[in-house]
Amino acid sequence: MSQPKLHILCGKVASGKSTLAAKLADAPRTVLISEDAWLDTCFSEEMSTIADYVRCSTKLRAAMSPHIVALLQAGMTVILDFAANTIQQRAWMHELIETAQVAHILHYLDVPDGECLSRLRQRNARGTHPFQVTEEQFAQISRHFVPPSPDEGFDIIVYAGGGAA
Repeated sequence: MSQPKLHILCGKVASGKSTLAAKLADAPRTVLISEDAWLDTCFSEEMSTIADYVRCSTKLRAAMSPHIVALLQAGMTVILDFAANTIQQRAWMHELIETAQVAHILHYLDVPDGECLSRLRQRNARGTHPFQVTEEQFAQISRHFVPPSPDEGFDIIVYAGGGAA
């Protein structure tokens, strides 16, 4: 039996994080936890701005932390489809790793903005994602994006160019 592992996803909006998460989750003893699904179910009426997202996401992370650690300690691999796009977001994920004492991989999808915007337009047109992100919101969110650094202590796999989608 393989050891449990926490998979973390980093990349701009529409870089392919959820697509990669779904592929990774197709393994035995693996559970996918999607921030977007939980935010949509628990907070959709409260989320209309980026500040709303930050507030609701912070609440969700606090609520989910013990559950994620318990799954990892029970021997499950967890695919954490939560944005790991800022140092603060990744610090929370590092706390999960340290608390659960498990291996991890940070999957960094280094996708050009033009490709992300193209995918975002397609995703918005399909209407299947719980949240519609405008190009203006993409630009706003992207201003806060910080690529992961080896100094942060993560085991990083980089998907350059077109991402994993």
